[in-house]
Amino acid sequence: MRKNKIKEIWAAGKCATLGWLSVPNTFTAEVMARQGFDALCVDLQHGLSEMKDVAPMLQAISQTDTVPVVRVAWNEPAAIMKALDLGAYCIIVPLVNNAEEAARAVAACRYPPVGMRSSGPVRAVHYGGADYVAKANDEIVVMAMIETREGLENLEAICATPGLDAVYIGPADLSFALGLTPRGDNPDPLHIATCDKIRETAHKAGIKCVMHCAAAPFAAGAVKRGFDMVMLTADLSCMIAGARQQLEELKAKSA
Repeated sequence: MRKNKIKEIWAAGKCATLGWLSVPNTFTAEVMARQGFDALCVDLQHGLSEMKDVAPMLQAISQTDTVPVVRVAWNEPAAIMKALDLGAYCIIVPLVNNAEEAARAVAACRYPPVGMRSSGPVRAVHYGGADYVAKANDEIVVMAMIETREGLENLEAICATPGLDAVYIGPADLSFALGLTPRGDNPDPLHIATCDKIRETAHKAGIKCVMHCAAAPFAAGAVKRGFDMVMLTADLSCMIAGARQQLEELKAKSA
């Protein structure tokens, strides 16, 4: 079976980079996959993509060695299994509140006897290899998002969930949980301290911790603080930033 590059990076003690796809387009997915990210996520929760977009976007990503990731819209087994069957090598599950919900997410990602995943890797076997079913449990990465007040209260129990590979910090919803206004790369001391606590708790439990960032300066800080993966930027964010930069430069130089 094709090895999961995320796990290889983590085994080497390094931090992985993650890119984000908010736009349901195969060409932009391919272009983003060619920029050098270790992994690239199709976002079904807040992006414009739907399940029908996942297969062609994963096909585009698979032209490179970038790891295909899917964030599902909800902790729902059928959607998780479908994304895996289409070739996702990592699943991000949002709004995980307790150990029971974390265990449900893990079970949907693992074949029996470990989990409850149904056998039918319609595309995954072609992407992963003929021995996919036999080895998928060891290669697929599952992440639970920590972003609610209840999730924070049950943080230790969630991190101790057998089979969970990592917790993923959702900074905007985490701000809501802390009584703060959501913003990208939140510098608020309470937010920073909470994220560090999540990281420390995850590491104590022997799993990884991922930080969702908005720009390189904050992401670099997260790497130095010991996070195991950083989401750096998204396709839509890059398009907006690039267009604004060119327009502002034009106005400045033609004034």
